[in-house]
This record gives sequence, structure tokens and C-alpha cells, in this order.
Amino acid sequence: MSNTAIYPGTFDPITLGHVDVVRRGLKMFDRVVIGVADNPGKGPMFNAETRLAMVRETFADEENVEAVRFSGLLVDLAHEHRAAAILRGLRAASDFEYEFQMATMNRRLDERIETVFVMAREDYTFVSSRFIREISSMGGDVSELVPGAVIPFLAKKQP
Repeated sequence: MSNTAIYPGTFDPITLGHVDVVRRGLKMFDRVVIGVADNPGKGPMFNAETRLAMVRETFADEENVEAVRFSGLLVDLAHEHRAAAILRGLRAASDFEYEFQMATMNRRLDERIETVFVMAREDYTFVSSRFIREISSMGGDVSELVPGAVIPFLAKKQP
């Protein structure tokens, strides 16, 4: 195991809240691998390749961040990248129950992999990809909530 963390998610699209979690994760880990989940069951706005492209463009200048596409078990992705931890962000108490269940199941699958929770900065507690998609699809300005690399992708989806 290395000092690497996996940060999984759908990232549909990536938000500044996600970016904040990665940057704070880099204070604890030498490397963060962002796992962009295929997750077609969620009915994403963007396909997996586009979501991966947005994440890669967002972190293009960050040598300690890698973005990969994955499907299957998160612990398998962690094994593939020799990660010691799974990095997760919490925005509110309502996130905790789901995240706790997921962390417990991942620990059951491989007790060597820790889950590390990072509390969202206050500026981002209300930001979610779902809200970004909804606001953007109605022509609202989300430029202060997403990385600049995401704006052109959202613009292509507007009616």
C-alpha cells in the first residue's frame, strides 16, 4: 500500500466542492486518484468519457492527481492503484448515514483500506452536481460553483 487515496464519484459534473476535497486530500496523501464511476443507473447528464475529460482538464496542472474511469468494486480500484485509503467529502449530517454504510461495507471487503472523511468548506455545503445540472439546464449561472473547465461542457447541454 502506498500513501495514495482514491476519491470516487460520478462527478456529473465536477464542482468546486469536489475540487476542495481533492486539494485537502493532498494535504494528507501524496497522491489522489479520482475514480470517475460509470454508474449508468444514475442517468448522468454527461457520459463517463466526458465526465473523465472534465476532471482531467480541471486537474491538468496537478501532477499528484490522476483521474481514471472505473466500474465495479471500489476496493478493486483501490487495489489496482495500491491505495491505502478512500477519500470522501461530507457536506451535511444527512450525508453521513450513507457514507458510513458505504465505508463499513468497504471495510468489510478489505479491512486494510481506510475511509477518510473530509468536511466540506462552508462555501460548498449547498453545492451538489444535481443542483448544478438543474440550474445550468435552465440557463442559470453556475460559474462560481464549478471549475472553469466545466463551463464549456455545460454550455453544450443548454437548450
